[in-house]
Amino acid sequence: MKLVTVLMLVALPLYCYAGSGCQLLEDVVEKTLDPELSTTEYVEALQEFISDDAAREVAAQFKQCFLIQSNETLSNFGKMMETMYNSLYCALF
Repeated sequence: MKLVTVLMLVALPLYCYAGSGCQLLEDVVEKTLDPELSTTEYVEALQEFISDDAAREVAAQFKQCFLIQSNETLSNFGKMMETMYNSLYCALF
């Protein structure tokens, strides 16, 4: 499970780097960090990116990892993502 989490976190900034649109990335991160959004709602929101049942299950487990975190941890993660978006390295894109 930790490997899946790490791989998804690595893939998110790469998606932005690929030029597909950072607003989409920010929306996914926002949904991931929203403690009011259930795993079912999360999976439905990401349905266009989910190709099969295995991916659906991984997305639900990924969201569940964030649901069990404290609000402080979620806030800190959001701040970390904002720092990455605003970093010198991302400013070029």
